[in-house]
Amino acid sequence: MAHHQEDSPRLAAPGAGLPGIELQIARTLFALRAWTHDRRRTNAFFLRERTRIAELVRACPPDRRGQRVLIPRPRGLEDSSRHWSVLMTLEHLRLVNLGCASIIRELSDGRVPAGKVSIADVKPSPDVTEAVLAAYEASCDDVLAAVASAKDLDDAARFPHPWFGPMSARRWHLLAAVHLGIHRGQIEAILRGLP
Repeated sequence: MAHHQEDSPRLAAPGAGLPGIELQIARTLFALRAWTHDRRRTNAFFLRERTRIAELVRACPPDRRGQRVLIPRPRGLEDSSRHWSVLMTLEHLRLVNLGCASIIRELSDGRVPAGKVSIADVKPSPDVTEAVLAAYEASCDDVLAAVASAKDLDDAARFPHPWFGPMSARRWHLLAAVHLGIHRGQIEAILRGLP
């Protein structure tokens, strides 16, 4: 059962990761899915989750979208991410989508991006506004455009994810879709917890 008005619950630090066994299972399931999903199938998966998220957001009254709800931690979600609003979740998805799109473009052109991915860097601000709705949708378009323009998603270039290790552009594409699904579940839990 979600708690309603807990101002600042004590949660793990951003970037703390998943419990060990859960991370091992997540890596195995991700590898299996990567084995069965090509560009077309991953695009369909991404679009399905995007559509479901849009339906959930529309179902949430605009004056409730910025309300933070403490939810039980779903599988695949860090502890630090379970006290968000719908708008915060969309802002996080926007940041991750833009990152994935950029990485897909670089890798499919045979370049390894500079820097490294930090989970803590994609945590949203609680002050995010309704402007995130259009920005999030644009970030989804950006992922799809990066994938559409990529000649080869399985180029030899790899870029590491903190949880899944070095990944090809095809796996970053899959990650963007899986990631939408995890946070779609989070939005469902937030909506159930709204008073």
